[in-house]
Amino acid sequence: MSQSAIKTNYPALYILVTVFFFWGFFAAGNSIFIPFCKSFFDLDQFQSQLIDFSFYTAYYIGALLLFIFSSWKRKDIIEGWGYKRSIVYGLLFSTFGAAAMIIAVQISLYVALLVGLFIVALGFSLQQIAANPFAISLGDPKTGTSRVSLGGGINSLGATIGPLLMAYALFGSTKTLTDDQIQHLSLDKMTILYCIVGGLFLLAAAMFFFSKKISDGRSTEEIKPAKKAIGMLITMTVLLMIVFIPVFGSYKSSEYLNIVTQQKEQQELSIALNQEIDLTKKSTIETKINTLNKTIQEQLTPIENKRITLLGIALIVIVGCISYAFISSKKNNKGWGAMQYPQLLLGMLAIFTYVGVEVGIGSNLGELLKLEEFGSLQSVEIAPYISMYWGSLMIGRWAGAVSVFQLSKTKEILALIIVPFFAYGIILGANYLAGNEIEQLYYYSICIVLQIIFSLWSKNKSARTMILFSLFGFLAMLIGLFSTGMIAIYAFLAGGLACSLLWPAIFNIAIMGLGKYTAQGSSFLIMMILGGGILPPIQGKLADIMGIHQSYILNLVCFGYLLVFGLMAKQILKKQNIEIDNLND
Repeated sequence: MSQSAIKTNYPALYILVTVFFFWGFFAAGNSIFIPFCKSFFDLDQFQSQLIDFSFYTAYYIGALLLFIFSSWKRKDIIEGWGYKRSIVYGLLFSTFGAAAMIIAVQISLYVALLVGLFIVALGFSLQQIAANPFAISLGDPKTGTSRVSLGGGINSLGATIGPLLMAYALFGSTKTLTDDQIQHLSLDKMTILYCIVGGLFLLAAAMFFFSKKISDGRSTEEIKPAKKAIGMLITMTVLLMIVFIPVFGSYKSSEYLNIVTQQKEQQELSIALNQEIDLTKKSTIETKINTLNKTIQEQLTPIENKRITLLGIALIVIVGCISYAFISSKKNNKGWGAMQYPQLLLGMLAIFTYVGVEVGIGSNLGELLKLEEFGSLQSVEIAPYISMYWGSLMIGRWAGAVSVFQLSKTKEILALIIVPFFAYGIILGANYLAGNEIEQLYYYSICIVLQIIFSLWSKNKSARTMILFSLFGFLAMLIGLFSTGMIAIYAFLAGGLACSLLWPAIFNIAIMGLGKYTAQGSSFLIMMILGGGILPPIQGKLADIMGIHQSYILNLVCFGYLLVFGLMAKQILKKQNIEIDNLND
């Protein structure tokens, strides 16, 4: 039978894309959950970003453990279990995580919420490692990318709906709530939400397990252990633990607890100041507040400097370890496995940076919108903006999937224009049905026109897409940093449009030419989803020190690296006689 005659297993594919929906739903829902938790649990911006840290670090830990065990057994554990069973195990693990979230909500303990999210994401890690190659295996390999693109589109749909449902579950209405009112909200609806989510995980697991349409997808092929790669990853993990332990410990130190006491005293004085009528007493209270503020700043500055230094070291550890592998594997590639290929190592940093910037923009957006120059919005009012940010990823990905249908040139151009606006309409419609104000999002259509121009220009070529959309993101962050109001908001939202096509472009470039090491390389790339757990907390700490608006400079730097990666990777592949942008000509 010719490859062109291979039929796609559509029943299996339709079941498979449900897990893509869950990933997007949870990831985007965190963007609403973070500002809520900051108000509800009275956290600073760094502490609130630990939600992303717990969620995305689980991807790294899960993929790393699977890689180590696979190397030890000399066979891929996922392929040994089979894709079908691996996804079932992942869904059951996530069900356990949803149950842990229910318990955490009941006891209203922030640390317990972080643990629950970590367990959910561990299950997602297992699902994601299995789901991408599984999607490709469900039909003709030539159309495998289209099936992954379909999953990406469903993932983005989940990311669009997630913030809206999360906002309703947390706030229960669309009316404006102050942060003080948020602190007195009941979390009963959160319990219901996670009960439903846990039930959906179980339902999806049952559909996978009992479906006779889905093959096991097992393989017993022996793999060679990459001892040097394992050593580098373990070293990096240990160093990161050494760095983060004192960061977390600083929040339990007597010096910081004393500052927290003084901050509460300052808040009480501020309340008393607003209630006081006597001018003499008012002046006395103001003097006390100013003195207390000066004392707090003097005590807090060295602690904050220590934290940002440690977080900077964490970033240096990751970049340093991958750079060491890059240099060492050039001298002697034995024992490095897939890491002997420079495009993969640069791609690992690119995935780390991409996920970090994608998550960082959305997760810190809620706090940005609270600033006076950005509208002074309350936590309950940010949902349409968060939804539009994650929806922007859907707009770009749906447009990116147009080439799958092999349309004529004229029809493809028309589709590239119509599809983004159709997706845009869905996002506006979803917000309208949720009772959100959408008038302020109408002029965002200008950004979508720019996205369409870049899509037409990229011509579905990986390296060109990488360069153009990284440049798009870089310019958007630049405009956002040097402006305020709706112009800056649109610029930061456009970061979602810029990110929308970067994942498949990075992935395709990074594993190009890896041959027998392709599966191992894919696993390394999944590990680098860790960027979503490292970079947003760094941005959060920058926000605590220099302000939330200025903290977006980190995202500017990230897009800068992604642009450099696109330029460098193209040249590296050229030296390997791979003209990546000419492969589909």
